[in-house]
Amino acid sequence: MKKLLIILGSLLALMVIGAFIASFFLGSIVTKGVNTFAPKITGTKVTLDSASISPLSGSGTLNGLFVGNPEGWKSDKAFSFAKVHVSVVPGSLLGDHIVVKEVLIDGPEFVYETKIISSNIKELLKNIETNTGGSGDKPVADQPVSKDGKPLKFEVKSFRLENAKVTLGAGPTAITVPMPPLVLTDLGTKEGGITADQLATKVVSNILSNITVAVAQSAMNIGSASGAAAGDATSGAAKKAGDGLKKLFGGDKDK
Repeated sequence: MKKLLIILGSLLALMVIGAFIASFFLGSIVTKGVNTFAPKITGTKVTLDSASISPLSGSGTLNGLFVGNPEGWKSDKAFSFAKVHVSVVPGSLLGDHIVVKEVLIDGPEFVYETKIISSNIKELLKNIETNTGGSGDKPVADQPVSKDGKPLKFEVKSFRLENAKVTLGAGPTAITVPMPPLVLTDLGTKEGGITADQLATKVVSNILSNITVAVAQSAMNIGSASGAAAGDATSGAAKKAGDGLKKLFGGDKDK
C-alpha cells in the first residue's frame, strides 16, 4: 500500500511538473509566433513581452503587446495592451481550429493621429488589408500553421475591450479621451474558423470604428480638432461605425 501511494504521488508530481513545462513552452510558442508573424500583417513593429497559457484550463495572459505606427507619423505607437486575458477550449489547442471562448482587454491605450483625410489607425488597417490580399481574405505567407502544416484557424466567441483610452494627436497639444466599450461575438463562427490575418482585419476595423465614436462623443471638448478627426466626428461616420458593429461580423445581433 505504501509503495502504491509513493507511485501515485510520483505520478501526480510528474503530471504537475509536466503541466508547468507545457505551459512554459506553450507561452514561448505564442510569444514567438506573435513577434514573428504579426509584423508581417501590420507592416509595423509589433512586440509581445511574454505569454502564459495553461494547457489544462486553456486560460492565459498575454503581457506587454505593443503595435507600432506606420512610417510617417509622430508617435511610435499605434496602440498597446498591458495585459490581454484569454480563455481557450483546451482540446482545440491540439488541432488546426482553435476555439477562443473569451478575449478580454482591459485598459488599452490608443494613439490617433490625423493628416487631412487619413489617420494612423486607418493606415494601419490599410497595411493589414494590403498584406493579406485585401480585407484578410487571402492569408499571408508564413502564417501560423498546426503541427500537420495546415493554416491555423480561429473562432472567437467573445471579444471585449474595456476602459480604453485614445490620445488624439501627438506632442504637447494631444488630449486623451475615453473610448466606449467594444464587444464582438462569434468571430469566425459561421465561417468555420478564420485565419489570424482575417481576425486582425476584423478586430482593427472595429477598433477604428470605436475610435471614431470616441471622437464624436468628445467633439464638444475638442472644438479645435482638424483633419480626419473632425471630419469623422461631423460626417456621420460615427453613427455608421456604431451601426456597422452589428453587421460586420455577425456579432451583436438585434434580438
